[in-house]
Amino acid sequence: MTDYTAKRASDETYTLGEGPVWDAERRRVLWVDIVEGTVFEGRIEGSAIFTTRRHQFDQMVGAVVPGVDGSLLVAGQEELIVIDPSGERRVADRIVPPGIRSRTNDGAVDPAGRFLIGTLSLDDRSGEERLVRVDGGLTVLDDDLQLSNGLAWSPDGGTLYSVDTGAATIWARPYDAASGAVGTRSVHLEVTDGSPDGLCADVDGNLWVAIWGAGEVRCYAADGSIVHRVRVPAPHTSSVAFIGPDLRMLLITTARRDLTREQLLEYPDAGLLFTVAVETTGVPTTPWSGPASGN
Repeated sequence: MTDYTAKRASDETYTLGEGPVWDAERRRVLWVDIVEGTVFEGRIEGSAIFTTRRHQFDQMVGAVVPGVDGSLLVAGQEELIVIDPSGERRVADRIVPPGIRSRTNDGAVDPAGRFLIGTLSLDDRSGEERLVRVDGGLTVLDDDLQLSNGLAWSPDGGTLYSVDTGAATIWARPYDAASGAVGTRSVHLEVTDGSPDGLCADVDGNLWVAIWGAGEVRCYAADGSIVHRVRVPAPHTSSVAFIGPDLRMLLITTARRDLTREQLLEYPDAGLLFTVAVETTGVPTTPWSGPASGN
């Protein structure tokens, strides 16, 4: 097993940093601060990330992905919002049904350009959260989750991995991007030490998983064994993505939220971005193909 140590990559701290993604076409990094309602654009300089633009909202934001035309698709608290390249905003699909106390959480784009997004509860309900796909309407993939979280696809695109943080489970299911057909889910991995959060895949089929509460990213092989570990000097590692032209650098988001005063003193870097160069390559991500992408 290889042990890596991540380096701080930002000066700005985030209450709940999340959702990093690499926009290869424009060589920019995107991420969000969920609680502060901010979407960030940034550039890579060495191992550091510098903010180049920010988009502020008057609500929480769960995720952001780039569009093929340079637009941004933002998961607002309950609805999707498109930021056109000109900066103009428009509301798109509603994700959370009216009257339901939930918000959007992690989202990602499938190999055909469709957007998937999950939800988490803002009240004491449990086991009712959803994972949906936006494809000319909403296709519900799951409606029994405790906390829908990270999403990733296998290198060949034929398997969708999805995290239910509340159940400490990573699910796997067959996925046909061309037709949109989705198979029955099965347990791929159960995490017993810490809570699985965001994740990404590498070209060898391994999953790199941010473990909330453990201050690390773990790389799991297909058989569930840990083959690499990234130590992060922040307890709440929230998500991870391969970035850069060669997709050999990991960007790790962290959070200050839910840490005690004593923990914040012990971990002053909590809430920063972190990076680490690794000896593998990430699976390229697909940009959102737009509202007409459904099949």
